[in-house]
Amino acid sequence: MKFTPSQHPRSTTLFRTLLLALAILPLPASAQVPLPSSTPAAAPATPSPQQDRAGRAAAVAVAVTHLPPNPSGPVQPTWDSIRANYKDPDWFRDGKFGIMMHWGIYSVPAHGSEWYVRYMYGGNKGVMQWHTEHFGPPQKFGYKDFFPMFTAAKWDPDAWARLFKAAGAKYVIASGEHHDGFSNWKSDINPFNSFNYGPHRDLVGELTAAVRKVGLKTGVANHSNAHFDFIPALPGSDEFDPKWAAFYSVADRGDAAYTKFVETWATKNMELIDKYQPDMLWFDFNGSDRSWDPVKVRLAAYYYNRAVAWGKQVAISSKGQSFLAGVLMDYEREGRAPKHLTDYTWQPDDPIADKFGYVEVPDANGNMVGLPLKSPAGIVGNLVTNVSRNGNLLLNISPKADGTIPDAQQQVLLAIGKWLDVNGDAIYGTRPWKISEEGRVHFTTKDETLYAISLDWPANNELVIRALAESPENEGKIDRVELLGHDGPLQFTRDATGLKVQFPPAKPCDYAYSLKISGLKLPPPAPSTPVNPAALPSDATGIIRQ
Repeated sequence: MKFTPSQHPRSTTLFRTLLLALAILPLPASAQVPLPSSTPAAAPATPSPQQDRAGRAAAVAVAVTHLPPNPSGPVQPTWDSIRANYKDPDWFRDGKFGIMMHWGIYSVPAHGSEWYVRYMYGGNKGVMQWHTEHFGPPQKFGYKDFFPMFTAAKWDPDAWARLFKAAGAKYVIASGEHHDGFSNWKSDINPFNSFNYGPHRDLVGELTAAVRKVGLKTGVANHSNAHFDFIPALPGSDEFDPKWAAFYSVADRGDAAYTKFVETWATKNMELIDKYQPDMLWFDFNGSDRSWDPVKVRLAAYYYNRAVAWGKQVAISSKGQSFLAGVLMDYEREGRAPKHLTDYTWQPDDPIADKFGYVEVPDANGNMVGLPLKSPAGIVGNLVTNVSRNGNLLLNISPKADGTIPDAQQQVLLAIGKWLDVNGDAIYGTRPWKISEEGRVHFTTKDETLYAISLDWPANNELVIRALAESPENEGKIDRVELLGHDGPLQFTRDATGLKVQFPPAKPCDYAYSLKISGLKLPPPAPSTPVNPAALPSDATGIIRQ
């Protein structure tokens, strides 16, 4: 999912970029006609990395001057103002479990990964060969030729919303735009969108409406900040066709084009904000590159001031040190999530399979099937672990190009929902305890109740929790222990060695068993502390290390 742009040669310096911006107003996309591939061009001199960064930073600065004014409200486009006015949404802290998806043009070939457009034009020789064998060489059958095949012909957004609610999710992040630059909404800014091509439907708008009808929070995921450099140049391909050059962003990668790209990125997001009033904007930024800060603070201020006018709690979620304030920390995949209790809230975006987009592979009989899925028990274990450490879980699903969610994925979601039907009291609306876990037992709290969730059924039906031993640190007297899903209290003893609980003969669910413990005097939950990404440990690129 994450993409770190490679360096691209450009001869325009900082001075030349600013001079160009002052001399020429940006043309609308329809008026820009890139040179065809047959037009000879002199090879530009390769700038140093410092010159390259300076040119791009200047291009961003110019792009910001073309953006709409900041809406009225308390938030100014500075990190300090955003920090002073931002609060983590209560609905996020309470909701714990969200669903996002990767669904787009790349779902049509369903091969390799959601990075298919990059791979087919030379980024991966194996995928390029596969593409040639199944559709013809990319010089003859380009990525845009998949547009009509992205039909969503069987898509029922209301059925999706009902499934997500049954799965126990409290918020849903629609697939807005991936690295390929195709927008899944009716955009007046990007003509390459799902209303003009493919399904001829506003996918984001319809899903947002359906999800809200069943009472869930909504959001939109946008990965398109990486699009400008994402697709390799392949001579003789449709990347250089004047009709499609603006879509691929290959034929012209000069500073003026980069200025227009950044401006378009920002205004597309403003369009999403104004059209759909999302509860969350999710971005695929990473690292510590500060060159985009002028546009990031403008967009964040725009969003948060709009939210004040709506009377809604909203949030931006992104990775690393990409946003220095006003952000919910996201980690790509569960393995990168914090391994300890944190004082800030967070979420990993974790795929239900190995890839984020829908991918097919041959089974033992040679039939093409979806990738193997993670087990419901494993996903529930991740959810429990995260919640005990002050995090959430954002589970990614992989729909097919026809708009269906494969049955195997649906069964995993329903199994998670079945577990939450029994154990939801130990998850939703909870806050961390003073410690997150003891071995395979994880703790959460709600008001005066302590929950201890054992990922395993105890041997001999007895669970010993040493952290709950009688001691001055554990104020109060435990007077009742229950097992969620089981009728009646459980027998227990407590002494200086721990709390010993006798489990019943029958299991109330298939995995992860929640004890409800009453009587302790619990400290009040810590207030929500928005993350300060700059204070977190990171590597030289700004990627957070836990």
